[in-house]
Amino acid sequence: MNPRSQNVLDYPNEHTVFLVWKFKDGPDASEAFRKVSALVINLNKSADVRFPDVKASVVMGIGHDAWLSLGLPQPLPKELHPFTPIAGSKHTAVATEGDLHFHIRSAKQSFCIDAAYNISAILECAADCTVEIHGFRYWDSRSILGFVDGTENPTGESRAYFGMVGDEDPVYKGGSYLFVQKYLHDLKAWRALPESEQERVIGRSKGYDIEMPDDVKPSNSHSALANAGDDRKIVRDNMPFGNVTSNEMGTYFIAYASTFSTVELMLTRMFVGEPEGNYDRILDFSTPHTGTLFFVPTFDMLSDFGG
Repeated sequence: MNPRSQNVLDYPNEHTVFLVWKFKDGPDASEAFRKVSALVINLNKSADVRFPDVKASVVMGIGHDAWLSLGLPQPLPKELHPFTPIAGSKHTAVATEGDLHFHIRSAKQSFCIDAAYNISAILECAADCTVEIHGFRYWDSRSILGFVDGTENPTGESRAYFGMVGDEDPVYKGGSYLFVQKYLHDLKAWRALPESEQERVIGRSKGYDIEMPDDVKPSNSHSALANAGDDRKIVRDNMPFGNVTSNEMGTYFIAYASTFSTVELMLTRMFVGEPEGNYDRILDFSTPHTGTLFFVPTFDMLSDFGG
């Protein structure tokens, strides 16, 4: 029987709420975790019945330390470990703590808000919410920087191949490695660049989203370094977010992958450079403030966790 996977393969929706929770030192988190595991199953079933046309879903990921402290099955997923910073000569992919991650998405913002409220009602006694991001669809799937985001995403059957664990780790087949980063952009500096120079930073045309030929594309462009090759892809569900008056405009980078090593390779190429020192120029305008690795178990495992 094929495992029932959480909704890691769907595409970004109109509205999204991202939540990261860290367990408190005092209370036993086991009961709250049991309840929230059952709640995630319930929220997804309810969404399928009540809102079949808005593609509403909730995906829960679990961090390495939480996996151990909660006494979840061992051995752990093969590549689930605490994320360690990746430092280049100028920029660093920082590492931050997180025990549970929730990815809530829907074409209706109301669903996202209600789901986040119900999750919070269960967890607030045992955990603190350290990240809450409300993402939105920006024009035709563009980031706040103005370029289409996610063009290199796998499609069709390859989406499951690159996005979910397969037979190489049979106990966790159908699960997924989840890595997230909260980026803030220096929009004043970015918008001071001529459009032609912005295109050289990204490696694609801004208006039509066409990739530059290899003999024209700069070697330090984002599309050149954030791509590890056709045989090593990830499923990106990035969403823009922002507060205009405080100038906190950013991108929530979220990757689902069959192997975390693919994500690590991409980050190394971006931050350290290929070759070393030739880092991704987008980092001169985009700073990561978080970086956390989680594992997304199947619904079957969540059912076991929920009792």
